[in-house]
Amino acid sequence: MTDKEAQAALSDCRSRIDVVDRRLVAILNERTRIVEQIGRIKREMDMPIYEPKREDEVFGNAMASARGPLPPESVKRIFERIIDEMRVVQKKKMEEESQC
Repeated sequence: MTDKEAQAALSDCRSRIDVVDRRLVAILNERTRIVEQIGRIKREMDMPIYEPKREDEVFGNAMASARGPLPPESVKRIFERIIDEMRVVQKKKMEEESQC
């Protein structure tokens, strides 16, 4: 592979990653909208934001879907971060709505 071919291949790979990243953001925003709905329901029902059993279910579902090359443990760590951020969004949304 020549230097020029390598640069072209890298550029192509990076462009494809950019497309995937935009799709990931769109999916995360879709998930966030659902989390906001859950937050409204929990607020109306006076339910806690943190539900460890449900989070374990989410981790289990995500890890069961991991068929490589990303290992299940990596998927779990990613989902731990996603859930942490969703909890922050849910709490913030519930606080905003309670002030109205």
